[in-house]
Amino acid sequence: MQLPAPRGPITDRLFAELARPPHVFGPPPVGACDAEDDDAQLALFVCYELHYQGFDGVDDRWEWNPSVLALRERLEAWFEGWLARRVPRPPAPPPREVPRALAALVAADDGPSLSAYLRGRGDAAQFREFVIHRSIYQLKEADPHTWGIPRLLGRPKAALVEIQSDEYGGGRPERMHAELFRATMRGLGLDDSYGAYLGGVPGVTLAISNVMSLFGLHRHHRGALLGHLAAFEMTSSLPNRRYSQGLRRLGGDADARRYYDEHVQADAVHEQIAAHDMCGAFAAEHPGLTGDILYGAACALTLDRLFAEHLLSRWREGRTSLWQAEWRADAEVTVR
Repeated sequence: MQLPAPRGPITDRLFAELARPPHVFGPPPVGACDAEDDDAQLALFVCYELHYQGFDGVDDRWEWNPSVLALRERLEAWFEGWLARRVPRPPAPPPREVPRALAALVAADDGPSLSAYLRGRGDAAQFREFVIHRSIYQLKEADPHTWGIPRLLGRPKAALVEIQSDEYGGGRPERMHAELFRATMRGLGLDDSYGAYLGGVPGVTLAISNVMSLFGLHRHHRGALLGHLAAFEMTSSLPNRRYSQGLRRLGGDADARRYYDEHVQADAVHEQIAAHDMCGAFAAEHPGLTGDILYGAACALTLDRLFAEHLLSRWREGRTSLWQAEWRADAEVTVR
């Protein structure tokens, strides 16, 4: 993956430093940005990506460079502050009530249904845009939540491993969910290489990935990480059924739809494992962190709502939902 074009003073400075061998540099200032701020979200994403696949031409030793970590800390402080202001913290339930509280939180979410739109009204270009957005996370699906495995013990750890094993195809590379998503991208005529569209998505899309990395890379956020994953699984099965139906309506074949069809079945099971065996058991072991579990779930729901609002509002206006209009041309190909 190549570093994308910078989007402002933070990424301009960061990318210039990363092009050189590792060294010490003073971090650029991080102002009062919104969670959808393109410059700050891209800078944070790139700092996190150094812990995943990295970038061509960027020395791997930048991963733990103190200057990069100092900048990441400032960006995380900004992002956490925004989340605290934007996402109401749900009341902390008694440990035994955590699964029920998660279900109630999900049921109360009143965000717009992106999946319903794409099932019945979205055109092929809009579906391709949606897939481009999702590729930023889906091509490393499960990786951020896997950071939680060594931070757990006993039943919650076993539950998380069970979920992640399915995400990684149960040991079969071709069944990995990231690989299934690549097949969807190929079926839509899109570039399925890792990070190919990083330069084409806006800050709100990057925020969805960044919150997972934020929770996954910090042990004190492990409760929020589990709650985030639970909300992710509990809001997956029905939307993925709709996405598959929408893609079928647009002419997508079985290979292109397999990613969505797989999640209809898998996530219906994962929902119960995540709520009860993972979050419920973790709450019983750490009763002081029940509020964190619910907060992580609330963050997932809020960012997904902002994402849906962004796409649907742009499409209603007849505009691309991608960061810049020229990226839409890359997406306008024929469904196979």
